Amino acid sequence: MSVKKSKLDLLVRVRYSNPLPAPPCPPKLLDIPTNPMRYTKPEFINAVADATPLPMIVDAECGMPLDLAKWACLWEEGVDDSELNPDPKNQPQLDPEDQFLLGDPNATPVPTSSSMPLTPHTAHVPWLRKTEYLSREGVSKASLSQETKQLDAPVDISRAAQIRDIEASFVSSNEAFDLSKLRHPNKPHVTAVESYEIFPDADIWANAYDLFRFSERPGERPVDVEDARLNSAILRPMESDGDHFLAYYLTKDDESAIEFTRARGDRSHASVDEEEPTAFHFVRDYEVVKVEQEVPNEFLLVIDDGDTQDASDAGSESRPERRHKGAYYKNIERKMMLKKKRQNIHEAYLDKWHVVKVSHVPMSKEEEDERDETMAEVMDPMYLLSRGDADAEGEVDDTILAPTGPSGSHTGGESIDITGTS
Repeated sequence: MSVKKSKLDLLVRVRYSNPLPAPPCPPKLLDIPTNPMRYTKPEFINAVADATPLPMIVDAECGMPLDLAKWACLWEEGVDDSELNPDPKNQPQLDPEDQFLLGDPNATPVPTSSSMPLTPHTAHVPWLRKTEYLSREGVSKASLSQETKQLDAPVDISRAAQIRDIEASFVSSNEAFDLSKLRHPNKPHVTAVESYEIFPDADIWANAYDLFRFSERPGERPVDVEDARLNSAILRPMESDGDHFLAYYLTKDDESAIEFTRARGDRSHASVDEEEPTAFHFVRDYEVVKVEQEVPNEFLLVIDDGDTQDASDAGSESRPERRHKGAYYKNIERKMMLKKKRQNIHEAYLDKWHVVKVSHVPMSKEEEDERDETMAEVMDPMYLLSRGDADAEGEVDDTILAPTGPSGSHTGGESIDITGTS
């Protein structure tokens, strides 16, 4: 008859440390290269500090002796216990040295004697904190206390008060604008030199702009070499095995890119039919790392002084009318972060183009109607009333190809004819 024995008698096996003993003598014949500076680091004695036990001699009262024999009410019945349980209506006089314990820690402490000066309370400061943050903390606390007091003040919401506040908001705009009175909130030495009125940019309002940021400079040229081709590029949406990415195209040389940019700026209706297509060659694929669908706080801003038109061009019919002085803005639709896609020779592409030829054609009736509808947002004063609850933002077709600007911005709005060569 065999008896089976358990290998684990306890739930938790007790393990004992068995450190190696110290060598009997130092190794004199070994040359161990070492850096003497390691002995100056605080971490060098961490092992010694961890192995050294701290002497803690604590008595039965944990260092706080309490003699209960002083109060007879704890041991005898019928004895006055007012010393331990004072009357709330007739409290004993507090010692002057202990009166500061009843005060607010954030308020100014009460001095213990008349000779002590009144000093403001110093907040708890972490170790190695920069001194400039300490001054800001005091200012922020003071401003917060003032804002709290202002919020607690009663607010007049009567009709007469609302009319008064609305009319007061137009005083600064109706009067002469004085730049000398402007002060920067954080930089008092900075002064304003010019002011501009802000308008929506009607010239490019019908275009949809996307901001593309590359993890590395696109193209095959080194960073220190100027590349004029980057001002005009094409990003084409691609798909392979369910993965979506972008194909990047550039012109063959700088002259083609410069000529393409010049033709876009000086184009007239008569030269559209005579224009030769511009060839953009495939460079590489990029994958989208991050997409921001809503960009509420970033805009394209154009500062127009209103005097950029030359006198020789004043009578030219091809030149647009000179705009008023101001800052013209256009919102950004999306922001995308791109990085180089790893090349895979076994990857199957769907409809891959090695060369894209771009030429401009006149806009169709549908494209002109769509552009006029978008332009009505900034040109028609009655747009909101006529549209009602229509979507003023519109929708952007992700499959549209269009050249990109210097910073990767989508510059649509023109009618372009694209022909791909596989």
